[in-house]
Amino acid sequence: MTYYSYLNVTPKNDAWIEDYLPVANKLIAQHGGKYLARTSEHEQVEGGADGTALRIIIQWPSKEAALAFENDPEYKPHLEARLANSDSEHFLIAGKDDLA
Repeated sequence: MTYYSYLNVTPKNDAWIEDYLPVANKLIAQHGGKYLARTSEHEQVEGGADGTALRIIIQWPSKEAALAFENDPEYKPHLEARLANSDSEHFLIAGKDDLA
């Protein structure tokens, strides 16, 4: 089943980003992921105010592929850098409709 990563990321500084992007891009592709959106161009149309800088959506072929990326030893130091230097939320969403 297809899964999606939905991330809200607001960097506290930019020092980690230059090293993070090439590794994350490579490993996402290696684990079968595909960026669907990675942008600061977003508009909140419902709910309370949210100051998130970046919204990121990644499509995965399976939950296992998404978790393999998240747990990849090569990614670990870059994940730690992102978490230490940004306000981040990562949601893993099943590509199904439970209300159909």
